[in-house]
Amino acid sequence: MGPHPAVAAIRLAVRRVLHDILTDHSSHSPHSRTTGERAGERVGGRIGARRARPGGGIQAISGIPEIPEQTPNERPPSPLVLVACSGGADSMALASALAFEAPKLGIRAGGITVDHGLQPGSDLRADEVVLRLRELGLDPVESITVTVGRDGGPEAAARDARYAALDAALERHGGTAILLGHTRDDQAETVLLGLARGSGIRSLSGMAAVSGAGGRYRRPFLQLDRQTARKACMVQALPVWDDPHNADPAYTRSRLRHEGLPALEKALGKGVVEALARTAQLSRDDADALDTWASQAEASVRDAAGLLECAKLYALPPAVRRRILRRAAIEAGAPAGSLFARHIEEVDRLITGWRGQGAINLPGKVVAQRQGGRLVIRQG
Repeated sequence: MGPHPAVAAIRLAVRRVLHDILTDHSSHSPHSRTTGERAGERVGGRIGARRARPGGGIQAISGIPEIPEQTPNERPPSPLVLVACSGGADSMALASALAFEAPKLGIRAGGITVDHGLQPGSDLRADEVVLRLRELGLDPVESITVTVGRDGGPEAAARDARYAALDAALERHGGTAILLGHTRDDQAETVLLGLARGSGIRSLSGMAAVSGAGGRYRRPFLQLDRQTARKACMVQALPVWDDPHNADPAYTRSRLRHEGLPALEKALGKGVVEALARTAQLSRDDADALDTWASQAEASVRDAAGLLECAKLYALPPAVRRRILRRAAIEAGAPAGSLFARHIEEVDRLITGWRGQGAINLPGKVVAQRQGGRLVIRQG
């Protein structure tokens, strides 16, 4: 008899991502071999047979001397994959699936929990999460305390602090990737939040399955609903912690989760979450194609000095032109997170609605102005 369907679903999702990570790792480390490959080496000469230890690593078969894992010039024989775990159902389900699947593929698996310090007793809860992750067999496991600023609001500030801590942890431990427990429900909420802000197609594309520098962040559960993860925890008797912030109406995402989405499902019927998640994927495909087009077209609209030529920009489709303008503003120093569609629309009018208007002030003290048929975007 196999595992419960919910457990089987989360394990399959993680297994697929781990296979992708192994493939990427092998392509970047042509001389490194996974544990499974090393275990299959023939006995003979100076090469001994090996088997994988239950917790990862290699041991020699009885009577055969063990060969050192690596020489000083080799990379580690297998990648280290970390799971970001808050102690909630989604991330605990993810941690349990990683702990089960990683050893079978010769992957080292660890866990990180971030203490934002925003609630009384958060340090004690972080310690509990560390204990649970170690009980699953993950190693290394670490709790990181961060200081949350105020830029962009409490949710954005906490997110920025969390990702900075995860980036640092990955570098510190020499890891390859970090698994995040975002589900299909989280994806649907992200799409609706982007729609409410009047954002472009990139915002509507939601969260990517692979993101971050070098593809370090992986989201195995984007095709699974939140209930599946919770059910997997329940049947495995995994204790979970329900963050009170997730039910606090002071937070926009919380209101959307407990009021907005249920109202949409009541009005439109079941399947809203699935449809929004599908919209995210379709939007991402379109946004990726337009980004590629803009990247290829940018060189053709710059003069010998590297300045943007207004006439050539005008000839491009608006979606392509505005991507070029946004990229130019960011390169000049405008913070990407503070650069909104309305800013780019104002800059775009210097191209499409030129009436001699003055310079446009952008975030980050960046100024855009039209001079002699050229668009100049620079620090003011």
